[in-house]
Amino acid sequence: MTGELFSPLHLRSGQVLKNRIAKAAMEENMAGDGQLPDEQLFTLYRQWAAGGTGLLITGNVMVHAEALTGPAGVVLDEHAPLGPFADWAEAGKSGGGAIWMQINHPGRQVASDMPGVVWGPSDIGVSLGKHSSRFGRPTAMTARQIDDTVTRYAVTAHRAEKAGFDGVEIHAAHGYLLSQFLSPLVNKRTDHWGGSLENRARMLLDIVRAVRAAVSPSFAVAVKLNSADFQRGGFDAEDARQVIEMLEPLGVDLVELSGGSYESPAMTGRSADTRTQAREAYFLDLAEDLVTTSPIPLMLTGGITRRGTAQKVLDSGVAVIGMGTALAVTPDLPDRWRGGREADRLMRPVKWSDKALASAASMAQVRHQIRRLARGSRPKPGTHPAIALVAEQRKQRTALRRYRAWLAEPRGAA
Repeated sequence: MTGELFSPLHLRSGQVLKNRIAKAAMEENMAGDGQLPDEQLFTLYRQWAAGGTGLLITGNVMVHAEALTGPAGVVLDEHAPLGPFADWAEAGKSGGGAIWMQINHPGRQVASDMPGVVWGPSDIGVSLGKHSSRFGRPTAMTARQIDDTVTRYAVTAHRAEKAGFDGVEIHAAHGYLLSQFLSPLVNKRTDHWGGSLENRARMLLDIVRAVRAAVSPSFAVAVKLNSADFQRGGFDAEDARQVIEMLEPLGVDLVELSGGSYESPAMTGRSADTRTQAREAYFLDLAEDLVTTSPIPLMLTGGITRRGTAQKVLDSGVAVIGMGTALAVTPDLPDRWRGGREADRLMRPVKWSDKALASAASMAQVRHQIRRLARGSRPKPGTHPAIALVAEQRKQRTALRRYRAWLAEPRGAA
């Protein structure tokens, strides 16, 4: 799987990525009217497309209109019009690379003030100490709700292909619904979706099968998976190795490795585990173990900012380098690397002692940069995290009012 950063990668579906650099998903939370993509997202993705990446993966697109990670989340279900999504796909491909849509369901990771549903494999809520009340209390999903959710993923993937996207990435990491089913700490079911790892992985595998059956053979299907949850007794690297082996016969093109959840935010470099204390490539140690046995090409995301680090990751056997924050600050970083240059500026990590608050502030900082790019402005990575967090909270309150009104409206078939 090794290769130079700017060499092509041939995937199982027949799709060819022009290089090994991907913009990993970052939750933009920038839906326009009707929870649809609009000109802001088109402008943003045209900038990233022009920067030299081989692959753009969108921030998560929700498969269930009543279950959003945030009130400004984009929804693609059976009722959504495809025109705005076609424009989004066109913007993402304008630089000659591919664009994949990340598709997701939040499960229990839904804010307590959000309308709609809060579901999980079990009725175990998010545990964040004094911040736990920020999230709704979940109800355990019924068999019917699980089956309906599998269908929703397939519908979203099918419609993403119709809109012109090149693939989808099924989000099974970061403590969202499929990650919750995989976790023995959250999944306490006693039916055939709980207990053994084979049972806990059943929903993910059923979704992959349904998605692959709903799209054409040349359409890429990827999975984002935690290398570990970084919680004692949780999903770990050995579990990840076995799940990757389960995915191989199902036609998966790529597995992206990340880690953590809201309870242990390793994806922002702040977990309770010493294995992510590196300043860059947080999950490389775990990936180096997984790549030796993985039958599927792996993508690694988490803290990569310099070409030397990216090359080190490739040299370990990882096939694709995923970057998020670095591209929010320097959208043309791949072209800079090709020309022998590095980023002029980096975003400093938030080192507040309250990890949950620090994680929220880190994500707010990133979204602040993304919104500046979407307006055609230059990023300002020096923005104080507290200022970014307050601004984010204001935007969320406005978006919440709009989402409540939209959800109350009747929706017909697109």
